[in-house]
Amino acid sequence: MHDILIIGAGPAGLSAARWCDDLGLDTLVLEQKEEVGGQLLSVHNPIDNYPGASVANGRELRDRFVEQTKDCDFDLWTQVEIADVDLRARRVVLRSGEEIQSIAIIIATGLRRRKLGIPGEDEFFGRGMIESSADRQAFAGKDVCVIGGGDAAAENALLLAEVCPTVTLVHRGKKLRSRREFTEQLHTNHCITVFPESVVRRIIGDEQVEAVEIERAGAIKPFQMAVQGVIVRIGFEPNTESFRDQIDLDERGYVRVDARQETTVTNVFAIGDVASPLAPTISGAVGAGATAAKVIASRLGR
Repeated sequence: MHDILIIGAGPAGLSAARWCDDLGLDTLVLEQKEEVGGQLLSVHNPIDNYPGASVANGRELRDRFVEQTKDCDFDLWTQVEIADVDLRARRVVLRSGEEIQSIAIIIATGLRRRKLGIPGEDEFFGRGMIESSADRQAFAGKDVCVIGGGDAAAENALLLAEVCPTVTLVHRGKKLRSRREFTEQLHTNHCITVFPESVVRRIIGDEQVEAVEIERAGAIKPFQMAVQGVIVRIGFEPNTESFRDQIDLDERGYVRVDARQETTVTNVFAIGDVASPLAPTISGAVGAGATAAKVIASRLGR
């Protein structure tokens, strides 16, 4: 039996764990991946809007978070697979068969990148599907396709255009949703072609990505374009499948919480991006972790 079980070790989970330790709570943190840090590990650009820190990328900020928790007494288990969660009983069963009980649970499971769900997307993982613009040197000299119309898609298109001869940006809207500075650069970069009101129907290839099939609004039929790399940037979705029938979620699957970060189940809290559809920020995640820890500590008389 633990005082608190935290599911997820991104900025929110690490913040909550640090505060729980300071408040004298027996805490266990479960992380599915090998490394802690969550979305920070996917941020390859400088971060200069987190108070008190200016870092080259998300990993550097993650390292600072880890450094501040190295002397804490909370337990951290990584590469953990959860088989079942009973929030009302505050019980978690791991794939290994181990059962964990706690007085309170903090959900800090974060987000994942949304997929297109088209043929070839999963099949070509690691064989032409670009995970991040940080991998762009591996695609230098190749033609690539970027799918999406927001800031992430635009920024990745611009970064890839620095090393790729052609970059095709495909998005379903009439206008790009990206900020003006990105949009202006897209339209003035001779390497980038933008296809609005268009969708990619499938990714084609043999051993590697060789082409995408694009359907444009008003066209008689789709056409194929030869590319050797594809990157998908169509937003994020919350990791809430395990809790879907146990707590109140909004229409997009984000956890609904009150001012205490508490869900609709007593002593079950949600923090970070999984409960922040309007403002998913590092600062907000860290603050929410502190709030949940303080509320739980006050209830336990600590």
